[in-house]
Amino acid sequence: MIDINEEIQATDLLPRLEVFWEASGGSINAVEASCPPGSASPVFTIAGKYTAKGWTEWTQGFQYGSALLQFDATGDERFLELGRQRTTEVMAPHLTHVGVHDHGFNNVSTYGNLWRLMNEGRFAEESWERHFYELALKVTGAVQAARWSATRDGGGYIYSFNGPQSLFVDTIRSCRALAVSHQLGHALMGERDEKISLLERIVHHATTTANYNIWYGAQRDAYDICGRTAHESVFNTNNGEYRCPSTQQGYSAFSTWTRGLSWAMVGFPEQLEWLATRRDEELEEVGGRATIEAIFLKAARATCDFYIEQTPVCGVPYWDTGAPGLANMGDYLSRPAEPFNDFEPVDSSAAAIAAQGLLRLGNYLSQRGETTGTRYRQAALTVAETLLDDLYLSTNSEHEGLLMHSVYHRPNGWDYIPPQRKVPCGESSMWGDYHMRELALMLGREAKGHPYYTFFGPIQ
Repeated sequence: MIDINEEIQATDLLPRLEVFWEASGGSINAVEASCPPGSASPVFTIAGKYTAKGWTEWTQGFQYGSALLQFDATGDERFLELGRQRTTEVMAPHLTHVGVHDHGFNNVSTYGNLWRLMNEGRFAEESWERHFYELALKVTGAVQAARWSATRDGGGYIYSFNGPQSLFVDTIRSCRALAVSHQLGHALMGERDEKISLLERIVHHATTTANYNIWYGAQRDAYDICGRTAHESVFNTNNGEYRCPSTQQGYSAFSTWTRGLSWAMVGFPEQLEWLATRRDEELEEVGGRATIEAIFLKAARATCDFYIEQTPVCGVPYWDTGAPGLANMGDYLSRPAEPFNDFEPVDSSAAAIAAQGLLRLGNYLSQRGETTGTRYRQAALTVAETLLDDLYLSTNSEHEGLLMHSVYHRPNGWDYIPPQRKVPCGESSMWGDYHMRELALMLGREAKGHPYYTFFGPIQ
């Protein structure tokens, strides 16, 4: 269980955040030099060098979105121009990619960050820019929403690249693409000019994820632990009936792949933040504010509580709570995670994503006057302090990554194992680096009294 530091504040992290952003700038420059436009998108490092791994092109938005976060945090306009130029030059294919569930990752991280920064008045916009970014965001939300499977209970979900039968827990964070598109007044148009509400699809997808990819200790099955998540839920596409849990990147369907858990931890709270900006009348059409928020908040609390309880004291988890090698490690939850152990890898990328989720949930609850929000906030700061330490933060200019000890696909054996080691360690991932930057941006803005960072930015 995480040993929550009840005293630490965001301001206490400022010295380490300065070190972080200096290292971050060097990493962005190194990746830009080794992975220029036209080359395959960088995914994870091997011996400190970023390399590609064909599955789907889901990390390019993190590459160029990182430059925009660097500008946001430091004001260095070189990174604004890098992110601006690369988004314009190479990201268009991601807008109309009908084969993936990753639009929130690729497009909100690039077009979305530029639109948000523009709305915040952070740079002088060219005459073409506002319409360009807004058109892109309208398109990505609609294209993502079109990847739809209906469920027997009258709901549905955005299906994964595995096909119409597959709901990934990850995709809750792609709902941000639908949210921004809806915010801009857009809708998906169907047969005979049917106007399909993107808000409705967000609510249905999130509800289906909450009902089937998350457990609540209600004796749903023999492994029903409150907050446990499945990477994948499988449905019968003939009638929309739920069939079983599954996984692509976790150890089993009945254990919890911690990065999948972390996607739920951040996806539900940030949707709660966005829902707070919508009118009651809007939400009445899709079930009503009270009903929707209750579903989202239940999922957010359950997953965040599970993470706190099932993660080592330092706040960094092992890659899966049921990974078989953990049986050889004794009471591993009562001591800090050990990246250099001989049995199972940790996943720092899960920790970076989870910390943001804990922080957003804590802030949301605190704004509602709930004292429980403090626990989640302090847990987030505890995790962040660990990740900013030298054990996890790479300041080595020879290493292109930023956040070390990230894991991609343990079952497929894709992760690099250094000589004389038995499990993957010491490497970085594009999503881990990006989400660590998002976390650092949130903390820095809070510590300096700057506006709160959300994917949807200030409401116009």
